[in-house]
Amino acid sequence: MKNKQFNSLFSFSLILIVFFLFSCSSQKKVDVLTNPWKVKQQIEKSVVLPSFANKTYSILDYGAKSGGQIDNTEAFKKVIEVCTNNGGGKVVIPAGQFLTGPIHLDNNVNLHLEEGAEVLFSTKSSDYPLVKTSFEGTECMNHSPLIYAYNKKNIAVTGKGILNGQANNENWWFWCGAKKYGWSEGKGNQNDPQNRVRLVESGEQNVPVEKRIYGEGSYLRPSFVEFFGCTDALIKDVKIINAPFWVIHPMKSINVTVDGVTVESHGPNNDGCDPEYSKNVIIKNCSFNTGDDCIAIKAGKDGDGRRVGMKSENIIVENCKMLDGHGGVVMGSEMTGGIRNVFVENCEMDSPNLDRAIRIKSNSRRGGIVENVFVRNIAVGQVAECVLRINMFYNVYGNQTGNFIPQVKNVMLENVKVKDGGKYGILAKGYKELPIENVIFKNVIIDKVGEAYSIENVSNLQLINTIINGKKVDNTKIEN
Repeated sequence: MKNKQFNSLFSFSLILIVFFLFSCSSQKKVDVLTNPWKVKQQIEKSVVLPSFANKTYSILDYGAKSGGQIDNTEAFKKVIEVCTNNGGGKVVIPAGQFLTGPIHLDNNVNLHLEEGAEVLFSTKSSDYPLVKTSFEGTECMNHSPLIYAYNKKNIAVTGKGILNGQANNENWWFWCGAKKYGWSEGKGNQNDPQNRVRLVESGEQNVPVEKRIYGEGSYLRPSFVEFFGCTDALIKDVKIINAPFWVIHPMKSINVTVDGVTVESHGPNNDGCDPEYSKNVIIKNCSFNTGDDCIAIKAGKDGDGRRVGMKSENIIVENCKMLDGHGGVVMGSEMTGGIRNVFVENCEMDSPNLDRAIRIKSNSRRGGIVENVFVRNIAVGQVAECVLRINMFYNVYGNQTGNFIPQVKNVMLENVKVKDGGKYGILAKGYKELPIENVIFKNVIIDKVGEAYSIENVSNLQLINTIINGKKVDNTKIEN
């Protein structure tokens, strides 16, 4: 009897071991350099979309008034509080114009704008209290983003309505200090030594974030939509216009989906979407018409980026349209923590005001690494400067040299067609001490371009079946 029990137990244990080994082998990790698009599929399957209780809460039932003149901040706050305390659901904004200060999301809340709804955000900076956020890659206590969620789970902003930041040259934008955006002598701006410069220095000196107090009088503009430290977040179908600063900013977040969003905002630093220190981010079916980069993947800046030490990774961009902007899909310049595994597929990029299709930028003060960037099936109508720009000497705000040489490796563009390529097909400049590695063009056609390439300190540049200005480029003649 004991032997039979032992044999049965042994057989069952053996089955469990075999099942475990089979499961491990079936889930074998795919190497991103060997099969990048298989890795992309695995990332897509792993991203969790939020789901919500089948309950609705109209803002009208909590005192909200349309018309665009009455402040509805307290009504938004109350309805979101009730919704999350009751297990979550959909907070509905009906057709009409609703003025408000910042909206702070909470767990299990879907902020839903019905068609015809427009949320007008206050242009009074004093309406936006201090929260933990960041400005240009450095964490700080500053004005709340217009829509903000901090350490929340299962959240969304959805619907066919409009989010209007109401930013223009009379408010928010002139804070950048540029005359073209309304700044004039006597007005405050971010470039005062006590503002942006002091913030960057606090990052270098490792001042605790809670003691980096800005807000009123500091002229550091807030992001529009910021998910800070969030998990399972969605923004879908809405139209966003007239942002103070960066438009969509997933910060230290995991599983973020940006789907079907239209961004039209031509103010200073009006990047369309800036995933920062974030993982598993999908940006799809969107349209970007911006005053800065359409999509700019970030990972912190300088000393503060080294303190945080988080990568942005597993970023997918697909089926998007890029119009005006400094770049279509950009990595940097705030990339100190590092960026890896970026996939760009089936996108259209076309505008005389679009400078580059793909851009990577850093400098020796930033440092950081960008690796494993895969781009395929891209249709480019017109770009002003180049198709691919890799600049490791990016310079803004004066001298940006330091002791942290940035690194770029494994960048592939495949099946790309460009009608009007601007000045260069490839414009790339790396460091002699740490050259840019492995840049590959495969099945790329570029017409109406000034020069095929201008490169310096690039190791292993391959142009495979690449035709520029009607002529196939001979790989053997590429020189640094």
